[in-house]
Amino acid sequence: MQNIVDFVLEIDKLKQVTRKTRVLNSDRYENSAEHSWQIALLAASLQAYAVEPVDIDRVVAMLLVHDIGEIETGDTIVYAEGGWEERKAQELACVTRLFGMLPEQGPRFLALWKEFEAGETADARFANAADRAMPVLLNLANNGQSWRENGIRHQQVLDRIGPPIRSGCPALWAYLEGRLLDARSRGWLA
Repeated sequence: MQNIVDFVLEIDKLKQVTRKTRVLNSDRYENSAEHSWQIALLAASLQAYAVEPVDIDRVVAMLLVHDIGEIETGDTIVYAEGGWEERKAQELACVTRLFGMLPEQGPRFLALWKEFEAGETADARFANAADRAMPVLLNLANNGQSWRENGIRHQQVLDRIGPPIRSGCPALWAYLEGRLLDARSRGWLA
């Protein structure tokens, strides 16, 4: 029991990792724990639209653990270019340490984290689609707040989020594609 309590208290630090997107109707930026919760619910809600059958319990668990490495690395905006290999190596070291606190569930959580990063299974592709979509949905609802503040270009968004969303949930990509063109025409994307 103590290992579980120690682990859960340690991952509380994820609530302190600030992201670049604001929560709706607020000047406050979301944190990575909120992001993980929201995309888990997004994926559960979108299950019927997965391009392949998925085990939604695995997908939700994957999404709940996928950003835990940010406890030590912080969050990097998805549109950043370069440095991803070093960042992912640091995140792997962090999650290996943290999941190592759980002798029984730790190996499962680490395997889910690695599966998400590899993005090769139907579950991982669907989870990645939800992860990539949520910042877009928030930006569309917030008049492009994060895009405008960070000088994000329309093509950056298409290149970075298009392939994983199209691969894991084509219906979601079909929904977003036209809205991204509208966002560009409104000046929300450079």
